Amino acid sequence: MHAIVQKIVAQCPNAMVSVSEALGEVSVLIQRESIVPVCRLLRDDPTLDFDHITTICSVDFPGETPRFEVVYHLYSIGKNHRIRIKARVPEEDCTIDSVVGVWPGANFLEREVYDMMGIRFKGHPDLRRILMTEDYNEGFPLRKDFPVEGKGWRDTFEFV
Repeated sequence: MHAIVQKIVAQCPNAMVSVSEALGEVSVLIQRESIVPVCRLLRDDPTLDFDHITTICSVDFPGETPRFEVVYHLYSIGKNHRIRIKARVPEEDCTIDSVVGVWPGANFLEREVYDMMGIRFKGHPDLRRILMTEDYNEGFPLRKDFPVEGKGWRDTFEFV
């Protein structure tokens, strides 16, 4: 087992769901309730030293339960290694804890996932739209059940 994964299993024994590796990068699927403790471990353990959150994104798996997956791409500048942490989020409770307290740079990244996919980050200091206008309330554009042509766009433009 990969050394980073061994640390996660040892320090957060109930967090792990599965591990995969592709193109030399490790992906760890964890319980969503464990996102903050696992991220703190990855940042604070001096042998791991994941001091940089590269991005947070989300994936929509319609028809699956849980439907959504939040994906965290982490990098250790000093150790020059990467890891991908994933957590599944059900549609009926579309929330996960915020990691802004671990990496302040997650602020805008979580807002973007909220804005485009509708996943709420509990404990986020200012969770509001970042790309769409504040009054936009017609859904979440990156969900796979969002209409391809958008909602209401025909009313916005005049066609000749």
